[in-house]
Amino acid sequence: MNIEILKSKIHRAVITEADLNYVGSITIDEELMDAANLIENEKVQVVNVNNGERLETYVIKGKKGSGICCLNGPAARKGMPGDIVVILSYAAMDFEKAKSFKPRIVFPKEGNKL
Repeated sequence: MNIEILKSKIHRAVITEADLNYVGSITIDEELMDAANLIENEKVQVVNVNNGERLETYVIKGKKGSGICCLNGPAARKGMPGDIVVILSYAAMDFEKAKSFKPRIVFPKEGNKL
């Protein structure tokens, strides 16, 4: 039996931009992506701590070291610069393997830095 479990989490990143006139997705600093074990185009859930909004989208790689966390397209309606978000990804795996799996969790500092 396979179950879905938490694979990656960026806990309390700050939205730096919201670009309504973009195709869609969330742009994340490549350093944060690497630290959280996220890859470009991976499906993520974004939870906005400030307003309770939740959305699913995919990741676009942002400039390394930039601290960018930008909601793009329709997602830009779900948050604004300064809002705090939690970014989550999940993986399907065998139930027994899931018992010992440890997700990668990142706690960004000011400016979305590691």
